[in-house]
Amino acid sequence: MPFRAALFDFDGTLADSFAAITSSTNHVRRSYGLPPMTEAEVRGYVGFGLDKLMSDLVPGAPVGEAVARYREHHAGVMVSETRLLPNVGDTVRALAGRGLKLAVCSNKRVEFTRELVRALGLDEYFAYVLGPDDVGDRAKPDPAMLLEGLKRLEVSPAEAVYVGDMVVDVRTARAAGVEVWLVPTGTTDPGEEPDRRLTSFEELLALLAG
Repeated sequence: MPFRAALFDFDGTLADSFAAITSSTNHVRRSYGLPPMTEAEVRGYVGFGLDKLMSDLVPGAPVGEAVARYREHHAGVMVSETRLLPNVGDTVRALAGRGLKLAVCSNKRVEFTRELVRALGLDEYFAYVLGPDDVGDRAKPDPAMLLEGLKRLEVSPAEAVYVGDMVVDVRTARAAGVEVWLVPTGTTDPGEEPDRRLTSFEELLALLAG
């Protein structure tokens, strides 16, 4: 059965937002007297939701308070410190032009993701941009967000593919019964392989005919 829809993770899949995430994480760490971390160090903890990120990287701080400080800071840096990954813009536009239904499912707060998708010039190509906020704060790897995306796009799990970059994306897609492909910008555990590892983002043009 040909795919009628493609759903995408955001951080590390569509955009390089790790500078912004690191900046906000270090802002919170400084506020609790902790030293800064490098982007490479922070990157290894991204992908499982902000509550877990703050719990892991700001140990001892009240999670809700740390999350609030992160979000307040992030609103001021996320647009200026986030960039589309190579060939993402042209590929997304081409896929939409072929009639594929497109959506974003990210663990980032949905208002932030929607603002970034607009700022990066991709909002007209995605029918929906979803986050944990849309499904009772159930973050990936809970499949609720992906299942909600399928429902809104009016496609079955067999008609869609989820494109991500990390093990959390593999787990989410597996739980939703959706095929999962990973771009080469992230990492996964050896025991949790995707259905396909892409050599580049633009490889989607050869795989998704629409």
